[in-house]
Amino acid sequence: MMMTYDFAPLLRNTIGFDRLMNMVGDVVQQGSTLPSSYPPYNIEKLAEGEYLLTMAVAGFDRQDIDIEVEGNSLTVSGRIDEAPKTGEILHRGIASRAFQRHFTLADHVVVEKAELSKGLLHIGLKQVLPEALKPRKIAVVEGQERKRVIESAGSSSQANAQQASERASEPSSSLQA
Repeated sequence: MMMTYDFAPLLRNTIGFDRLMNMVGDVVQQGSTLPSSYPPYNIEKLAEGEYLLTMAVAGFDRQDIDIEVEGNSLTVSGRIDEAPKTGEILHRGIASRAFQRHFTLADHVVVEKAELSKGLLHIGLKQVLPEALKPRKIAVVEGQERKRVIESAGSSSQANAQQASERASEPSSSLQA
């Protein structure tokens, strides 16, 4: 029996969490169909906004591994072109099968580097906030300085428009008796 969940009540009071709700919905829909555990991996948080993804890929060379980032999705895949063996394999305990792993990245997370060493693939990830999202200080100025700040920040057309409005508010000499 498949259960369905309605996330609409949660979305009524949230803004921008639709992607998170879609991910939760996908996990719920998959139910017991869990992804393969091959190859095993670790995710370490090195510092605030810095992560290291380590995958055990013994037997794979760097040309056998493909790392692709598309949007907020990181895909790591590997395939070994096996050379013909000279003898008969009596027991196969070393996995050398093809794999494909998908990871969902948070917003503004970029892949910085990838290196293969001693059968471990290390992928460095870093969250890079755009300047518009970084905290910034806004200077508070006195009321008299406001006009000067506006004039220096505005373009010449804005300054001309302001001068024209000031002239229009002055009494005209033809109207004075």
